[in-house]
Amino acid sequence: MTVTREFLEGLPKAELHVHHVGSASPRIVAELAARHPGSPVPADPAALAEYFQFTDFAKFIEIYLSVVDLIKTPDDVRLLTYEIAREMAGQNLRYAELTVTPYTSQLRGIAPEAFCEAIEDARTAAEKELGITLRWIFDIPGEAGLAGAEETLRVATKIRPEGLVGFGLGGPEIGVPRPQFRPFFDEAIAAGLHSVPHAGETTGPETIWDALRVLRAERIGHGTSTMQDPALVDYLGEHRIPLEVSPTSNLATRAVASYDVHPLKAMVEAGLVVTINSDDPPMFSTTLTNEYAVAADLLGLDNAGVGELAKTAVRVSFAEDSLKDTLTAEIDQYVAANS
Repeated sequence: MTVTREFLEGLPKAELHVHHVGSASPRIVAELAARHPGSPVPADPAALAEYFQFTDFAKFIEIYLSVVDLIKTPDDVRLLTYEIAREMAGQNLRYAELTVTPYTSQLRGIAPEAFCEAIEDARTAAEKELGITLRWIFDIPGEAGLAGAEETLRVATKIRPEGLVGFGLGGPEIGVPRPQFRPFFDEAIAAGLHSVPHAGETTGPETIWDALRVLRAERIGHGTSTMQDPALVDYLGEHRIPLEVSPTSNLATRAVASYDVHPLKAMVEAGLVVTINSDDPPMFSTTLTNEYAVAADLLGLDNAGVGELAKTAVRVSFAEDSLKDTLTAEIDQYVAANS
């Protein structure tokens, strides 16, 4: 049975690995660029598709940070957050854990208290007006080193917006060893936050081992190199630690050469827990709906199989149990009605 685009668009969905700034669509970026002239980022949505072309992960980080530079005020933060929620809701996302990097905005002059107030205002409005529940994962930008880690921890534990559920680590992996961040993750975990670092996207399995052994990861962001280490595959399978897989992102950053060699199918065949995510969707010319289409093709899924994949994201999310039950039931009802 072929999974149709219509089915995927209507499927109730949850997303666990998607970045705040990286979710800014050409429409949103153009509005921010128009607010702040003089940026290298085009204010023309059509020109942004060309601007978002990059050849490797380092170039991607450069482009990503140029968009961060457009977010200059708390009102910009609120606009960005609410409009991202609007576009997610348009894909029938019902729940999303948005990876947010308050430190990069703080460097650009936005006080962390004002930043947190802005995202919380957008979160509560989005839930009421758009029917989508947002939660936050505050991540350390790896390129900012220990100073960025210390401040991200302070904001996460001392200001701590109501929607915050997790503590992560993003940015470059090469040249940014994970063990140096252990004290910050220890404190975040002690404060009740979940550990969800990126690992093994542009580096090998040892980075994933560090995330597990040193940072006590509950889920692994990307984990693209997992299948290179049979012992790691066994460990992840035995402990049911989910991988947050983003196929198109992996191609765009050259972490994987093509869909044909993407490890998603091997992960599933090995019995690993995987979720499907979009990472930085407009920058990679994708959506979560499209990522489900890619996954359905790579895994040979029918509607029921896609529904199971969607339910996995709900089950391994940090949503409250009542929301998990509600959303799981909605997915089951939707699949039954389209069988």
